[in-house]
Amino acid sequence: MEDDSATDAIPDRPLRRGWTTGACATAATKSALNALFGGGFLDPVEITLPGGQTPAFVLALEARETGWAEAGIVKDAGDDPDVTHGATIIARVARGASGSGVTFHAGPGIGTITRPGLSLPPGEPAINPVPRRMMREAVSEICARFGEAPDIAITLSIPNGDEIAKRTWNPRLGIVGGLSVLGTTGIVVPYSCSAWIHSIQRGVDVARAMGLSHVVGATGDRSEQAARAALGLADEAYLDMGDFVGGLLKYLRTHRVDRVTIAGGFGKLVKLAQGAMDLHSARSTIDMAVLAKIVGELGGDDALVARCASANTAREVLALCQAAGLPLAARIATLARQNAETIVNNSTIHVCVIVVGEATEIVGRSEE
Repeated sequence: MEDDSATDAIPDRPLRRGWTTGACATAATKSALNALFGGGFLDPVEITLPGGQTPAFVLALEARETGWAEAGIVKDAGDDPDVTHGATIIARVARGASGSGVTFHAGPGIGTITRPGLSLPPGEPAINPVPRRMMREAVSEICARFGEAPDIAITLSIPNGDEIAKRTWNPRLGIVGGLSVLGTTGIVVPYSCSAWIHSIQRGVDVARAMGLSHVVGATGDRSEQAARAALGLADEAYLDMGDFVGGLLKYLRTHRVDRVTIAGGFGKLVKLAQGAMDLHSARSTIDMAVLAKIVGELGGDDALVARCASANTAREVLALCQAAGLPLAARIATLARQNAETIVNNSTIHVCVIVVGEATEIVGRSEE
């Protein structure tokens, strides 16, 4: 995503909620286990979510051979722009060794954790704690129904999950081979931003666990490229922050690093300089009059200030000031840094802001 481009517009209608990969995996597990014990596949299959909701899921596939059964459910993410929307979540179940309890295994398309700092240790399949708990509860329910011991091996898979995962944070977080099975409520809330902020937080956790003292929050690809060229840090230091600068800065209050750099396009950072913590075009705007006032404070004459006040975009204001030799980008970077420091609220964290131009060049830095 380019730094100053608007993301997809939010539809002018009520947004439809969807289901997490964890909810789909739980439903598939429950149906397959019922079949393994001779009760047939449950279709539709109802589960209980952590909040008490009881949605039902229709099976997309079912299979059974000696010693195992599997069921698959196509994920419906509702109106959320989720890369796993339409993916098939498959659960294969088999009896485990006596006393083994419920064990989880990564099939094709499910990632494996290779770095510390996440909610599970390296070597574990990327099936998060809440989905694991939901599946254990489903296993307990079905085993009790049939009088079976709850010693069950669950292998999850997602066809093409390894390719889909390349469009997620997983490679950066050290989750290799596929997707993660996620969800804390079982429900995907469209445009809630929670999944993205969760990924930012896990990125900080991984960086800290690897002993990194400097992280970089970038608003987009262009900004990250510029920051990489300028700073030369380890891959794990770079966080795809997107519009959620507030989500990153607030997390750093209690999960500190020595240094954080915010990198973004001029328009995004004008919003931060003006106090916005969510830089999305639908949730924050630029006060052009305030921006023009800053131009005047930098020495712009009345004519330039007037042109800036009536400009259509912040980018246009920047171009006018660059032509006039005024260091507007540096001033915006400094104001943005001051607001970021207020949010971090930790005097031991050094904050720096860099403004990135159209050609992936740095056009302004905050004053040290």
